[in-house]
Amino acid sequence: MPEDVVAGRYRLLEQLGRGAMSTVWLAEDDELARRVAVKTTVPTADRARFEREARAAAALSHPNICSLYDYGESEGTPFMVLEYLEGGSLEDRLRDGRLADDETLRIATEVAAGLAHAHDRGLVHRDLKPANVLFDSEGRAKIADFGIARMYGSGTLTEAGTVLGTASYISPEQAAGEAAGPASDVYSFGVILFRMLTGTLPFVSPNAMELVRMHRDDPPPALTSVRPDAPARLVEIVTAALAKDPAARPANGGALLAELRGGPREEPTMLVEETAATQVVRPARTQAARSRQAIPAIVIAAALVLLAAGVAAALIFTGGSDSNPPTTLPLSLPTVATAGSTSTAATTTAEQTATEATTTRATMALVTRSSRPIR
Repeated sequence: MPEDVVAGRYRLLEQLGRGAMSTVWLAEDDELARRVAVKTTVPTADRARFEREARAAAALSHPNICSLYDYGESEGTPFMVLEYLEGGSLEDRLRDGRLADDETLRIATEVAAGLAHAHDRGLVHRDLKPANVLFDSEGRAKIADFGIARMYGSGTLTEAGTVLGTASYISPEQAAGEAAGPASDVYSFGVILFRMLTGTLPFVSPNAMELVRMHRDDPPPALTSVRPDAPARLVEIVTAALAKDPAARPANGGALLAELRGGPREEPTMLVEETAATQVVRPARTQAARSRQAIPAIVIAAALVLLAAGVAAALIFTGGSDSNPPTTLPLSLPTVATAGSTSTAATTTAEQTATEATTTRATMALVTRSSRPIR
């Protein structure tokens, strides 16, 4: 154990776990009086990787991602302070076999929500597995350990062709030494979901390199061949997530989340308009769109009727105030073409336009003269 108090603040209580690169301690934050998890590096650890994990965790803030509270160096040893999650890991829950379907759906949805948040911010986990899915005191799932995470589209600390990730959950492209993207996390998610539904892994071998080869080359078994009564919607998600081609999988955590929530998808109906020479295919307008398109014509027609009524009212009013009978002039309103009108009815000749303009000016002059008070 290192010094009992890290950075003069975090009092170490007990060791929670140890790996090849780091050790995790349960600690008490003496300043805020709360339990935290303190992660420290071992002497042979890759400091650049440790710092990258801290930066990745600091870039994220989501209910389904383990929170980073602090980062620094104490007595020459780098450390990070993380949210303490006392509910254990998904690996712990899977040791006794598959989970209940309702619990599987809840956990899968929460993990997908955390992935969606990370992917939206350009971060790929690259080592998603049940040991990295932890639970808080209320049983909420949270993704942890972004030790080999990377910002997609940026460089990495590894050479091309290097295989990173846990063999049982590695994506085909990672197994081939290719760059990982959001769809790589989707594949690992598919393996986790397969195990939650069946209690087994799609590929099993005592040899890690053989496992890597199987993920890269072999088609996964049909989930229904292992468990015929699995929920159909979850089976479809697993099948899509385990596609060898990243482009054939759900694109990212957001796409997974939408599938798990079962949101309605609007499939456009295609209408075909035929002409003598061509056939044009276009999406059909929805009823709402047709209604919105019809609104301008209705408004124009209503405005013209109101205009006519106003002119007529003005003529009647002035006729009642003058000793001379009112002079009636023909009032011509422009024609509003509807969807069923012919092109002839929808157009006006230059002569008709000139006549209407003259009539309108005469009418307005009459209204102006007749509106003057009688002296």
